[in-house]
Amino acid sequence: MTRNKKVVLQIEGMNCPSCAATIEKSLSRLNGVSNPGVNFATRKASLEYDPNRVELKELINAVEHAGYKVKRFEEEEEKVGRWKEWRVFLLGLILTIPIVLIELFLEFPQDKLLLFFLATPVQVVVGLPFYRRAYGALRNRIATVDTLVVLSTTTAYLYSVVATFFIHAPTFYDASATVITTITLGMLLENISAGKAGEAIKKLMGLAPRKATIIRDGKEQDIPAGDVCVGDIVVVRPGERIPVDGIVIEGYSSVDESVITGESMPVEKKSGDEVIGATINRSGMLKIEAKKVGKDTVLAQIIRMVEDAQRSKPKIQRIADRVVAYFVPGVVLSAMTAFGVWYFIIGVPLLFALTIFVAMLVVACPCALGIATPTAVMVGIGKGAEHGILFKSGSALENVYRLDTVVFDKTGTLTQGTPAVTDVVAVGSKEAEILKFAAIAEMGSEHPIGDAIIRSAKEKGVEIPMADSFIAIPGKGIRAEYNSHRISFGNRKLMKEDEIELRHVEAKIESLEEQGKTVMSLGVDGEVRGIIAVADLVKEGAREAIEELKREGLEIIMLTGDNTRTAKAIGEELNIDKVLAELLPGEKASAIKSLQAQGKIVAMVGDGINDAPALSQADIGIAIGSGTDIAIEAGDIVLTREALSEVSCSLQLSKKTMEKIKQNLFFAFLYNGSAIPIAGGVLYPVLHILVLSPMLAAVAMILSDITVVGNALLLRRFDMDKFHPG
Repeated sequence: MTRNKKVVLQIEGMNCPSCAATIEKSLSRLNGVSNPGVNFATRKASLEYDPNRVELKELINAVEHAGYKVKRFEEEEEKVGRWKEWRVFLLGLILTIPIVLIELFLEFPQDKLLLFFLATPVQVVVGLPFYRRAYGALRNRIATVDTLVVLSTTTAYLYSVVATFFIHAPTFYDASATVITTITLGMLLENISAGKAGEAIKKLMGLAPRKATIIRDGKEQDIPAGDVCVGDIVVVRPGERIPVDGIVIEGYSSVDESVITGESMPVEKKSGDEVIGATINRSGMLKIEAKKVGKDTVLAQIIRMVEDAQRSKPKIQRIADRVVAYFVPGVVLSAMTAFGVWYFIIGVPLLFALTIFVAMLVVACPCALGIATPTAVMVGIGKGAEHGILFKSGSALENVYRLDTVVFDKTGTLTQGTPAVTDVVAVGSKEAEILKFAAIAEMGSEHPIGDAIIRSAKEKGVEIPMADSFIAIPGKGIRAEYNSHRISFGNRKLMKEDEIELRHVEAKIESLEEQGKTVMSLGVDGEVRGIIAVADLVKEGAREAIEELKREGLEIIMLTGDNTRTAKAIGEELNIDKVLAELLPGEKASAIKSLQAQGKIVAMVGDGINDAPALSQADIGIAIGSGTDIAIEAGDIVLTREALSEVSCSLQLSKKTMEKIKQNLFFAFLYNGSAIPIAGGVLYPVLHILVLSPMLAAVAMILSDITVVGNALLLRRFDMDKFHPG
């Protein structure tokens, strides 16, 4: 059975959300095509197709038959294509200026013929893309902005042609020419603004190096980075970007990983360490074995995740799209009604009624309404990606806005995930001696506590000789012998069995245990020499991150499989509202479900591995990744940095994005709700002037679009650095 292929087509010629609906409908009619989705803001169509039933060429033809083009050129050719569009606009502008001047200031009979020759190229050449797209929409039984432009300008032009050759009446060439030229300019400006909204993707793509140096047949070769294969040995010199994800096999250097992780400090790399593509080698030369190349690298995964998120539609956008679908036919009906009322009932001159009709069609183009959401989503998601916050869908942005509860996993999320020595209490001995004997006992152990003690001893410069013998006592500790000394290192049970009295240190043991620490006692030759406390330390900045979330009015809950005493100690240290302890992974998901049953909107923050069920159950799953472990399936938001401040940052960015969406939708509805009646002449009986000419209507429509896009672009000024202390 052949698997469906996925494809993303870059489309040019779209000038409103209705265009996206036209293309979607055209693609969905093809056999073998499923899940077609077109995003007006990104100008991209994404879909799945069965190659046995439909070919890629047929998909492209379907888009082009609808009146649009699929981009199949490189960046340099794209610049040429844009210049052609500007040349068409300049042609329209050069012809439109004299048309307007003649209509306003000259009234000779021969002027009509001159106007006809000036206006016809504007209508036929500059207006051709509108006609092509309107025809494609008509074939798919959809009314679009192009429909409004074609209806309004064709009406004005044909009336003027009749007035030129067949009847004695004023012409209307200035209306048709100015509308086409002005809207063409608006589309070009809107494309520039949309390009700025998508700059985050371009920046990410620009991070990937184009060349790579590899060793083949014992010689260095410079090849395109895309030609590197898994298993190749890549040579990266100081100052160069690393072209692949891989493992260092030779060399020592510091690597700037800020483009991926957001960490400003370079990370030391030596043989056996992982490196990530697109990061910068700062000092020494490295030889790297390629493990992931091309589309499998971390950078490629991030780009793919961001593109998918920008193409996805939150619920609020789907509502706006439905409004737009009914809006255009409603506007056409309203314009026809207004024309009929003014001309047949009120009895105004035909030119006046036509002006009303054309102005209503032009001013009502629902572009602002359609781009209000996708433009803000593009900017918000792109802004997050630049700072290591990856939103996996537009819906994630929307749901965050409603959160009232944030649930954290403990181990590896709020804490470092590995035990560390916190206290060494000596009894008649020095601290170094306590660590030495404890480390001797633990040298043969594979327990995490043993690792913590050995690591602490080495950090303090304590020499650790090998024990003469040792034996692990499950659930109790270790017995060992060294240089004729009998060593007992473990819990109370082991001390009791070896008849080692703990009376002098019992109070201290209880005090440390109340803090949630694991306490081990050291006995040497039957006498207690000291105690060592080990704990999973709270991450740096965890308390500040919790406090920031609480200031936003969110309830903070911690889930853990650890014992209740340790969990409560961590909860008190971090000032967490509620602690749920001794939970299995599956029970964490049930705990989330229980909170949701209480009517809470819950975000779950975890490492994306053990917490996958809970992340999936939550309304918003926030997975904290690090290094190459960022392509996490569970979770709606992925944080590439391990700093907990990123949680608050991601929530704030989501809220700011939703605020922009709501502002844009409010402005778009306000604009259309007021502009259409004004264009329809409701103020004429009061002011005795026609408030909106077709040209002013076109300018007003374009300004509304640019205002919405500009408001969304203000998100780029959102200060994310304030969430990254240090």
